[in-house]
Amino acid sequence: MSLFWEQQLADIREQLLMMSGLTERNLALAMRALVERDDKLCDTVEAEDSQIDQLEIHIDEMVITYMATHGPIARDCRLMLAASKISSNLERIADQATKIARRTRELNTEPLLKPLIDIPMMGEIAQEMLRDSLTAFVDSNSDLAVEIIARDRSVDSINKQLDRELTGLMVENPKTISRALNLMTVANAIERVADHATNIAEEVFYLYRGADIRHDLSFKQPSRSDSSSQGS
Repeated sequence: MSLFWEQQLADIREQLLMMSGLTERNLALAMRALVERDDKLCDTVEAEDSQIDQLEIHIDEMVITYMATHGPIARDCRLMLAASKISSNLERIADQATKIARRTRELNTEPLLKPLIDIPMMGEIAQEMLRDSLTAFVDSNSDLAVEIIARDRSVDSINKQLDRELTGLMVENPKTISRALNLMTVANAIERVADHATNIAEEVFYLYRGADIRHDLSFKQPSRSDSSSQGS
């Protein structure tokens, strides 16, 4: 491969890593805004979302140009496909961060409904999944990608438990409805972040192993250690 095409590939990876860094930061800021009840952080999250949108568009344009002008081999085709799908998932994660920020701003207009324990726990797991999925991409680590996929079950479990709890609060006291619904939306947004991180991990596995595992349920089962660590 010529140095020109090698540089094109390097540029695509660089843009993807820049986008991933911004997305991680925005998600972390959204979670901080929720926990600290900070409207200014909400503003920052919303303001930076457009930059992530533009990076997605730019990466897609770079991928299309490379595919159209180079006639890449199978390995490079997988990288192009993975880059496009990873950037799409990053953009959707950023959208979920914006949703968390907007709901946080609404929650901040009323007293705290309940101590925030489950939602930050979900957020921490989802953020770790995102961080590790990108590490797996950078380090060509398909084994880490598989481990990330299994973690999605724990986020789903916490979300279902929280949904039951918040539904009970609304039934007992209608005055809690608006706050409970906002918290449900935040929890669902975090659950979607975990789903997108899982998607990225699956793309990483495809990139380095050449196998599509998106619908292989055996990869989505929690490990024994994960199962034993889940409690009340």
